[in-house]
Amino acid sequence: MLKNAKAHAKAKAERNYLEEYRKSLKAMLMKQCLETSIGAQEREAYAHPEYRALLDGIKVAMEEEEKLRWDLIAAQAAIDIWRTEQSNLRAEGKVTI
Repeated sequence: MLKNAKAHAKAKAERNYLEEYRKSLKAMLMKQCLETSIGAQEREAYAHPEYRALLDGIKVAMEEEEKLRWDLIAAQAAIDIWRTEQSNLRAEGKVTI
């Protein structure tokens, strides 16, 4: 579980970084655009191959983060089940007469 926790933290940091970088990339691409209106610059930035590639990277990072998050949730559920079973076994030992 600790191994997955570290991997999950790294995946989450990567996704957050890519999401923040997306804003910077959009601004840089808008600045490169020769159009004068903000709307046209934004349209060109969103259509740029670099921006679309970054979105693909965010998608992959989000998939990895979610997979690791659910792995951690499953591990915690397994621990909770084990605790319940142990508690039930202790209770059975006390109840038998």
